[in-house]
Amino acid sequence: MTIISALLIDYVFGEPKCWHPLVGFGNIASWLENKLNKHDSSHPFLSYLMGLLAWGIMVIPVASLVWLLNQYHFQETHEQVIFEMIIGILFLTVALGSKSLMQHARVVSKALDQPDIELARKKIALIVSRDTSDSDETAITKATIESVLENGSDAIFAAIFWFVLFGAPGVVLYRLANTLDAMWGYKTDRFTHFGWAAARIDDALNWLPARLTALSYAITGSTWNAISCWFKQASQWHGVNPGVVMASGAGALQILLGGAARYHGENVQRPLLGSHNEPKVTDIERSIKLVYKSIFVWIVVITVGEYLIV
Repeated sequence: MTIISALLIDYVFGEPKCWHPLVGFGNIASWLENKLNKHDSSHPFLSYLMGLLAWGIMVIPVASLVWLLNQYHFQETHEQVIFEMIIGILFLTVALGSKSLMQHARVVSKALDQPDIELARKKIALIVSRDTSDSDETAITKATIESVLENGSDAIFAAIFWFVLFGAPGVVLYRLANTLDAMWGYKTDRFTHFGWAAARIDDALNWLPARLTALSYAITGSTWNAISCWFKQASQWHGVNPGVVMASGAGALQILLGGAARYHGENVQRPLLGSHNEPKVTDIERSIKLVYKSIFVWIVVITVGEYLIV
């Protein structure tokens, strides 16, 4: 009930338009990074240490406070249950980002349909880290679908996974760690050393959720093609998790992702993921539907699991 409620609230209302807790968290993290990160390549160990210290300062106190809040006990049992449900719904809803992700993807799709390539470039730049200033329709479509598939894992399924395991403290720890990875986990001069801890911790927290997400995409799409692409192609991709999710998703949709892209001023030739054809604009909506079908699978599995345990 808690997970379904949080998903429905996020689906209807989306992220807060102002005073979003994660925005405030990000502002504090930026301030702390400016204080601790000297990005001095001559002392990498110190940068590693400062990055780990910054991660601990930003994540551990908040997750601990939520854990303490979750330990509060009422004298009446039903009040305790209601309190825990409210706390769970509140923190899981804040951690989820499904509506925001889908809205961004659909805005890009609408711009491509008009067609308004300049608007599409501006809109896709809001959700990806690559340079999209001269991207064509196919490149923008690929970037959008890749974002839907990968962020579906990070912003939806991993959050649900850690909530199922450890409740509100688990989902808070995960979402804060994932936010720090999005801010610091880049292989640039500034973050190669300082952001190492944030990137590796996020990799560890996403390892199993990413593979469960990939399985979900396979189940709700072209199953055997998705599994084949997953096992043959995922290891060629950078990082231990993104390739798994995107290879399975591309295979499930029977489209090709990856290929050339521009990051931080450099042209990068990425491995191809998936099979069959280059994606079309209509495949953006298909990728969104794949994520929503996977959410339904997760709800069914979790509900059945809770029933069997009880």
